[in-house]
Amino acid sequence: MDSLFDQSALTALANRLMQAAKTAGADAADAIAVRSVALSVQVRDGGVEESQRSEGNDMGLRVLVGRRQAVVSTNDIARDGAAALAERAVAMARATPEDRYAGLAEADKLARAIPDLDLVDPTMPGVEALEVLAQRAEQAALGIKGVTKSDGAGASAGIGGMVLVTSHGFTGAYVSSNHSVSMSAIAGEGTAMEGDYDYSSTLHAADLEAPEKIGRTAGERAVKRLNPRKVTTKKVPVVFDPRVSGSIIGHLAGAINGSSIARKTSFLKDKLGERLFASNINIIDDPLRRRGLRSRPFDAEGIAGRRMALVENGVLKTWLLDCATARELNMTTTGHASRGVSSTPSPGPSNIHLEPGSDSPDKMIRDISEGFYVTDLIGMGVNSVTGDYSRGASGFWIENGERTYPVSEVTIAGNLLDIFKNLTPANDLVFRYGVNAPTLRLEGLTIAGR
Repeated sequence: MDSLFDQSALTALANRLMQAAKTAGADAADAIAVRSVALSVQVRDGGVEESQRSEGNDMGLRVLVGRRQAVVSTNDIARDGAAALAERAVAMARATPEDRYAGLAEADKLARAIPDLDLVDPTMPGVEALEVLAQRAEQAALGIKGVTKSDGAGASAGIGGMVLVTSHGFTGAYVSSNHSVSMSAIAGEGTAMEGDYDYSSTLHAADLEAPEKIGRTAGERAVKRLNPRKVTTKKVPVVFDPRVSGSIIGHLAGAINGSSIARKTSFLKDKLGERLFASNINIIDDPLRRRGLRSRPFDAEGIAGRRMALVENGVLKTWLLDCATARELNMTTTGHASRGVSSTPSPGPSNIHLEPGSDSPDKMIRDISEGFYVTDLIGMGVNSVTGDYSRGASGFWIENGERTYPVSEVTIAGNLLDIFKNLTPANDLVFRYGVNAPTLRLEGLTIAGR
């Protein structure tokens, strides 16, 4: 187990790849090495349905010959493998067209220190312990009146490490762990069956919600969905439950991705510095949040992480940029490069959250005479060029300030610019996902029903 936390072998391997690239004729290079170990167990009706263990060591090498670049990857470097891989990468780069924006990060922007973000739980549970967690979740769900069967419970744990080495002097490494427990429950019989789920995912096992709570929540949600009704088409206030409210912020993150801005394929391409939300709305990206699911001390180009406001007092403040898109847009990288071993860097968010408001969810819906409380979304009906929004949804109808009967088979539609402008957050923000938001109230959406 200790070998999972010792990155010296990965660092030596990445250095060997990078040096081999320079010997082969690369003007610049960087190497990334990733190690992972994962265990997972799936149970149904008290018995183990599936158990898996996976281990991986993957390496990626990016070489630059002038402004021409190529990426190669492998999971097996033995003997002279590094030299052969580097020679192939350099040959590929020489045969590719020039990319005037390609290149390593500027040396003066590289991280100089690696902060401790408490990303690692040193205890890795065995298969038996994971089986017990999943069984506890399933038993709790089956104990809920109205739950008729299990759709499966699961538990998993893993540890992963990453090393980045560049030819201009950067060497960085970090390790993170992950733990999860989940449950899917089914209520009702025959064609009247309804299902729902709950899960918890954290870096440290001690932060997981109790499997009994996960199971009970999944069962209670499934029972509440029984006998859903349809509604007629109308415009009403829509309230997003926290398990789906982050999707709205996710659409913002996609629209301010530097790649979309550079290609002019985002409906926000001309909105930098403009007010998109109410003046009390702040949206934060924080790669340095301790124990955050997407936390990292540096990005995939070696740029130090930093907490920053994407939206401040309702105003769009920045794009998400890596070095290449920053050069293309005549801007400076924001340290948001992400990368797999077989790809060049590209922009991507870290931990994003929308800061909470002042009212409770109950108070937020108290004045709604008729509305829709959304707990699930279906499909990806969002036009990134126009901002038009249309997604299938299910949840509960709101009448006279109260959630009443379940609703399914409806579509909610509008435009993200209008959604952003008329968005109100509740005070119930909890950090459970990579993108987090409290309960959200949205005005002026169309509900398309029967």
